[in-house]
Amino acid sequence: MPAPYVIRGSVFLPEAELMWRFSRSSGPGGQHVNTSDSQVELRFDLARTQALPPVWKERALERLAGRLVDGVVTVRASEHRSQWRNRETAAVRLASLLAEATAPPPKPRRPTRIPRGINERRLREKKQRSETKRGRTGRGWT
Repeated sequence: MPAPYVIRGSVFLPEAELMWRFSRSSGPGGQHVNTSDSQVELRFDLARTQALPPVWKERALERLAGRLVDGVVTVRASEHRSQWRNRETAAVRLASLLAEATAPPPKPRRPTRIPRGINERRLREKKQRSETKRGRTGRGWT
């Protein structure tokens, strides 16, 4: 791994807490495909990590509850033929997943009122359009 994968700010994925597993990728075969373990499975124990601040950890555990198995989040990568590139992809994907899960909640929307003039103009235009369409009927032509 070249550099630590930054989640956000000065918080990064610690290499010691990442668990890697390699297996053969599925899909169409070819020379060398049945002998190389290029699929990467990256596991990160979110429940027991000390790398994340407690508030972030709570947020991530709550938001990723559907993806966790015993507090462990798993990411798979098998897009590339090279194990090294799949390792890079999996680590980047895990970092972005954690960054999204630990992000602070968005600010609540402040309700705004529609200005009276805009509403009146909309109703006036609706009435004009209605009159235009009503004028297209053939009722008065007999």
